[in-house]
Amino acid sequence: MTKSSLSSASITFVGAGSMAEAIVRGLTSQQDGNPSRITMINRSNQERLMELHERYGVSCAADDAAKAAAIAQADVIVAAFKPKDAIEGLKALAPQLTSGQLLVSVIAGLSISTIEAVIGVSGQPIVRTMPNTSSSIGLGATGLSFSAAVSAEQRQLAIDIFASTGIVSVVEESKLDIVTGVSGSGPAYIYYMMEAMIEGGIRGGLSPEAARELTVQTVLGAAKMVELTGEEPAELRRKVTSPNGTTQAAIETLDHHDFAVGVTQAVLRCAERAAELGDAITSQAATVQSK
Repeated sequence: MTKSSLSSASITFVGAGSMAEAIVRGLTSQQDGNPSRITMINRSNQERLMELHERYGVSCAADDAAKAAAIAQADVIVAAFKPKDAIEGLKALAPQLTSGQLLVSVIAGLSISTIEAVIGVSGQPIVRTMPNTSSSIGLGATGLSFSAAVSAEQRQLAIDIFASTGIVSVVEESKLDIVTGVSGSGPAYIYYMMEAMIEGGIRGGLSPEAARELTVQTVLGAAKMVELTGEEPAELRRKVTSPNGTTQAAIETLDHHDFAVGVTQAVLRCAERAAELGDAITSQAATVQSK
């Protein structure tokens, strides 16, 4: 039976990339986080494993025997393969899984049904996740979906794991593509907006340093206002938009360029593309399985 708390559960990461590190950073920063119960595995980069050990105090498994032991004793296995390695990685992992272990996927586009097909087990407890890059600083937004075999205790454990990196939203698996559109890729939209704001400041005569500093603080403050006041962004926007004032002139210019339409369509196109990539991974899995 999977241990149900962060302090008692043994967690093994198969893959030691940036997202795995973001989750480990979150876990080890928690009061009930326990680095000694976290083990990192990757294909061959022992230098990377030692780096994570020194940084967070987690255990590392480098040779085949240690890797097998780390997987066998884990309550939770986090599959953090690169998408191109996901199918082969899961196939290699499959014979080592036991029925009670919670398998957590942070692999973009890989559906629960495809994971089940690859590992050849329909009753494995599986969590599919869609985190974002802000998880690396504890301000992430992660969507979670669960297979039917996930117990209530395992659900809470998965939520607690990702809550250590920011906020968690539990959604139906069919909604994970739109989660990708909103928050998975969302930081890039904000960075793009910030690029444009900085460029506008520079064109208006500000130094690059001042334009950047003012833009960063403005975006940070705007997000915090929404969070702390609980008001809708539209209402906060109306409050700072005086009739015939400077902000109205700016908003009218954005509307002239279909800013809101463009952002909405970007979110939807991102979700559509996520579905396309998911279909491609499913097709790849079917091809591998047929060999």
